[in-house]
Amino acid sequence: MTGRNVPRALAPWAVLFMALAAAGAAPPPAPVTKPGVPSVGAKETYDVLLRGGRIVDGSGNPWFAGDVAIRGDRIAAIGNLKDAGARRTIDARGLVIAPGFIDMLGQSELTVLVDPRVQSKITQGITTELTGEGGSVAPQTSFTIEDLLPGIAEYKLTVDWRDYEGYFRRIKAKGSAINFAHLVGATQVRQAVLKSDNRLPEPAELEAMKRHVARAMEAGAFGLSSSLIYPPASFSDTHELVELAKVASLYGGIYASHIRNEADDIITALKEAETIGEQAKIPVEVWHLKCAGRKNWGRMKEVVAEIDGARGRGIDITADIYPYPASSTGLAASLPPTASEGGVARLVARLKDPAERARIRAEVENPSGGWESLFHNVGGPDGVLVVGVRTQANKQYQGKRLSDIAALRGKDPIETMFDLLVEESGSVDCVYFAMSEDDVRTAMTTPWVAFNCDNAGVSPEGVLGASNCHPRAYGTFPRVLGRYVREEKLLRLEDAVRKMTSLPAQKLGLRDRGLLRPGSFADITVFDPGKVIDRATFDAPHQFSEGIVEVFVNGTLVVDQGKITGRLPGRILRGPGYRPTR
Repeated sequence: MTGRNVPRALAPWAVLFMALAAAGAAPPPAPVTKPGVPSVGAKETYDVLLRGGRIVDGSGNPWFAGDVAIRGDRIAAIGNLKDAGARRTIDARGLVIAPGFIDMLGQSELTVLVDPRVQSKITQGITTELTGEGGSVAPQTSFTIEDLLPGIAEYKLTVDWRDYEGYFRRIKAKGSAINFAHLVGATQVRQAVLKSDNRLPEPAELEAMKRHVARAMEAGAFGLSSSLIYPPASFSDTHELVELAKVASLYGGIYASHIRNEADDIITALKEAETIGEQAKIPVEVWHLKCAGRKNWGRMKEVVAEIDGARGRGIDITADIYPYPASSTGLAASLPPTASEGGVARLVARLKDPAERARIRAEVENPSGGWESLFHNVGGPDGVLVVGVRTQANKQYQGKRLSDIAALRGKDPIETMFDLLVEESGSVDCVYFAMSEDDVRTAMTTPWVAFNCDNAGVSPEGVLGASNCHPRAYGTFPRVLGRYVREEKLLRLEDAVRKMTSLPAQKLGLRDRGLLRPGSFADITVFDPGKVIDRATFDAPHQFSEGIVEVFVNGTLVVDQGKITGRLPGRILRGPGYRPTR
């Protein structure tokens, strides 16, 4: 530039400064950047911006006011984002913005194939479900499929997979509103090798079971599960479970268990879980912690002390609960385990045989051999509520106590129980009123206790609404937030959210879910802390909860202003041992 004394390379910011100065304008501030926070003076544009909410980030720390921005499937920024823009802005003033809730035992692995919206889950803010309680979606054999089909006959599902990858292909083709994490069931691998025989495996058979666990872990399972109160899992011994858990441990998995006894022998059952954790060097999760049976009410403090003692010895053992004083399982669980030797078809055949029926009745009336009698835990037929049957003829009995059904039929309650099991091919769902509300509260306030629904995803309409269910299917998480946080002030809001989010995420090793952090997946639940509450009851369970305003799964709204969107952004989550197949 001839005739001017100008630097050979003028910095771009200097050119801009000179232009602004010539126009009489002040220079812009220097850019300031922080991780996850847009530059001051820059107009960031996001997909979604939640403005002015009360952020409860899942850590247990006090809430703070701020904004949450979503871009794609991730949380892009958190804080004061007043200068940011978005394709959609949601006014979150007066609402709580929390991580999506994690159901530590969900049971929706088959019902999601019927209705992928998983309506009863998303309407209570659940974005991720752990599933596979002893039984699991894989491995499948001709025997396991035959044993499974009576319980899912009304769904009209074809079980056309044999391994996890086959099942995952079905889910991907169908879609899901929520994320799923799967466990491989000790029951499942036992049935795949031993069917439902009442015996211990030979060494070669145990090795075959261990190979099934290894394949499941490499397919993405998060660990091993057991349901030791139910046959054929009840036929296992501790050594068998330790050997299977060792395989899961090698892949970085966990061991989750419906322990062998939740009543008189609960401490012995907990010690078995501790032994498995210690010998297999694996983290342990005790599912739906409870003290069942009136004579055991008040023992939860003893149970908590036992687990605290194990933790003090270095055993990584935690637990979860549902916030109700009643459990739910099949009517066949009221029978001695030997009644179910050989599987469901053999159970029904025994109940049709007069001699076998008499033998089983004697065992129901006077339990022996250490099995947990649910029938006695609840004080007999008055404590058993029938909620689900498959035949149209017996639908009239849904929502009635076993004692009332017996009266209507003019028969003895135990004979009525046997008749129902025969008529329903062994599949009758019940609620058992076995627990104390005080014990539920004691467990709930324990720091290492998370939450679960222990129920499949259902809906008020269609085949998934044809049977009744436990109200926990619809109400677990809102019940905690509404009844126990807002009304009873039993828990701080921040502590309750931690138990629903980062605590289960930590147990499962989900590093990018369970906390509101920039870079994490945008699984987010927005709720009204003054209105959130469960509406489902034991008499009328098919009722959505209230106060859940927005639910995001991987950045996509599955609940929008309290309405189900029908979108299916859920994913199959893979555990630490996952090895992709080519």
